[in-house]
Amino acid sequence: MDMKLKAFDFAQAAARAGLGVNGQPLAKAKSVGATSFGDAMTQAMKSVSAAQNEATRLQREVQLDNPTVSLEETMVAMQKAQIGFQATLQVRNRLVSAYSEIMNMQV
Repeated sequence: MDMKLKAFDFAQAAARAGLGVNGQPLAKAKSVGATSFGDAMTQAMKSVSAAQNEATRLQREVQLDNPTVSLEETMVAMQKAQIGFQATLQVRNRLVSAYSEIMNMQV
C-alpha cells in the first residue's frame, strides 16, 4: 500500500479556521445556507423550548376537558418534549466534557 502525505499548508488551515494574518480573525462573510454552531444551538434550544411549551399547553387543555384535544396527542407531545430535552442535555454534557478536556491539555 503506497501512502503519500501532503505537506501541511498553514495558510490554508488558517483560512479554513477563519483566521487571517497573525491569528487575527477574518471578516465574517455569511454565505447562503451556512449557519454557525452558535446559531444552530440557538435554533435547537428554541425548538426544544417550543416543544415543551406545546406539551404544557396540551396538558392544560386535557385537564380542562377540552374535547378538541386528545389524550394521545398530549402524550405524544410530552414524549417529544422529553426526548428533545434529553438530547439537549446530552449535547450539553458532551460540550462540558470537551471543554474540560481542552482546558486540561498541556500546552
